[in-house]
Amino acid sequence: MWDSFWDFIWYTLVIFAFVAYLMVLFWILGDLFRDRALSGWWKAVWIVLLLFVPWLTALVYLIARGRGMSERALAAQQEAKAQTDAYIQSVAGKSATDQIADARALLDSGTITAQEFEALKAKALA
Repeated sequence: MWDSFWDFIWYTLVIFAFVAYLMVLFWILGDLFRDRALSGWWKAVWIVLLLFVPWLTALVYLIARGRGMSERALAAQQEAKAQTDAYIQSVAGKSATDQIADARALLDSGTITAQEFEALKAKALA
């Protein structure tokens, strides 16, 4: 298969370049579909150019829209974190402060006694 050590090195470099290009290609495609400001027609133009002039288009895209790519990726990451935090808070229940406030409201309305309030407060702080 390989005639010499240098053929092996050359094939390794070619495979590395191809895999790197695929990673950049998928990163660009993900950014295109993440960008809400870019119209569908411009997205289609970028995709067609990526198909017919791949290396040049990828290079131009990274130069022209590279800063926006990082900003959109950061915004998507922050949105995902906010959604995850909201989900965890909804599943975890109320915080200790909320539990004590609810118990205080019950005490003020006369539903529970002072001893029951103290027990609920100690349980929330535990």
